[in-house]
Amino acid sequence: MRLFAALVPPAEVLADLADFLVPRREAGADLRWSDSEQQHVTLAFLADVSAARLDRLVERLEAALTVAPVALRLAGAGAFPNPYAARVLFVDVEDLGGRLGPLARRVRGAANHAGVSVDGARFHPHVTVARSRRPVAATRWIRMLDTYAGPGWVAEEVELIESHLGQGRGGRPRYVTVERFALSAGG
Repeated sequence: MRLFAALVPPAEVLADLADFLVPRREAGADLRWSDSEQQHVTLAFLADVSAARLDRLVERLEAALTVAPVALRLAGAGAFPNPYAARVLFVDVEDLGGRLGPLARRVRGAANHAGVSVDGARFHPHVTVARSRRPVAATRWIRMLDTYAGPGWVAEEVELIESHLGQGRGGRPRYVTVERFALSAGG
């Protein structure tokens, strides 16, 4: 299974971002813009999880996520792999209480302890808003997106989501939530 652990912003936060993106989408018809229902903050990408390891992964995540909810806000922008040859445009995630990095480390640690390989990329909290099929200079896009500052919210759960490549609208992935983990201040 192709899985990822993520924080999913509430509908009102995603609607605010979608409203901001409307004129930008019209100006950027050459980009493939993300659907709101697919936008999330990835904590850990787990490219290949066997069915045999899934139960252990869920157990480890349940044990690891006894932490307080996380206060966040979408603001700022960037591009992967870099602004001069971008394939992904994103809005940054502001960690309003300093808890997001430690949460991502807990999730990644739990996966490792369950015997599940975690993508080794450095954690950079973001929400993908657009992709390009070929590398593009994205400095003007970053300047436009960098003006965005959305409403804050408190993430109270982590979702473990299965990604089915090419099965969604327009060849996008289709996401199915496998498990939800409430964040609690027990740890």
